[in-house]
Amino acid sequence: MFKKWLAILSILSVSVVFAQKITIEKKEFVALNASEFIGFDSFKNYFYIKDNVIYKKTEVELLQYQNLALGKITKVDILNPLKVIVFYEEFNSVIILDNFLNEIQKIEFSNLETPVVTSAMGISGQNKLWLFNTLNQQIGLYDLTTNQYQNLGIPINDGIQYYQTDFNYFHWIDKQNNWFTCTIFGRIIANGKTEFATKSKFISENKIIFSKDDKLYLSDLSTSKTYEIEIVEKTFQKFYYKDQILSIFTDQGITNYKITLP
Repeated sequence: MFKKWLAILSILSVSVVFAQKITIEKKEFVALNASEFIGFDSFKNYFYIKDNVIYKKTEVELLQYQNLALGKITKVDILNPLKVIVFYEEFNSVIILDNFLNEIQKIEFSNLETPVVTSAMGISGQNKLWLFNTLNQQIGLYDLTTNQYQNLGIPINDGIQYYQTDFNYFHWIDKQNNWFTCTIFGRIIANGKTEFATKSKFISENKIIFSKDDKLYLSDLSTSKTYEIEIVEKTFQKFYYKDQILSIFTDQGITNYKITLP
């Protein structure tokens, strides 16, 4: 399946001036005093960071979590809303929170039987975490139940400048702008060279949303078409997509749009 992404990656590197357009319908604006928008979960709860504190905004309450001892938050993974993963790269540690943002587990990778120093993290399937071990430059899986770490694939010689994970795959772009995928079985798939862009989101097997020059575009592999998404925001910090809702994060907060993909 991922070999097909080569076609999408080639689309990203060409001009999109003549892209067809997708209109969207504004649903609501949510004011957020945040420095970073993480996203929303399956229950429409909003996650964001302000002053190194994680907030979860529900319809009835505002929950928060902070850990001053572990320094600056590097990443928060909300793919599983019942198991929120917080990564503190400076202290080589991960904190696992429940759906009320209560701490339920702490992993210090430096204290493993075979120590790991990780610079990338994401939740995987089967109660495991994706990690990138900088000691041997390899991707691996850490089992939260057995506390065992397993290396996958071969060493990555050109480093990682951007990555994205889900339950089954670890995707990354190396420093030469080559795009790769690692499966949970350790298979490494080379997908070709791409234009490096941190504002992007793979949303299905055939579609990807990406940002270029403060505009949003949808590339559809199945039709080999690129569409411009007509947003009113002139600048934005981040976008997020889930369940046909496109969220645009600016200094004022989140604007949610209903989007129907072609």
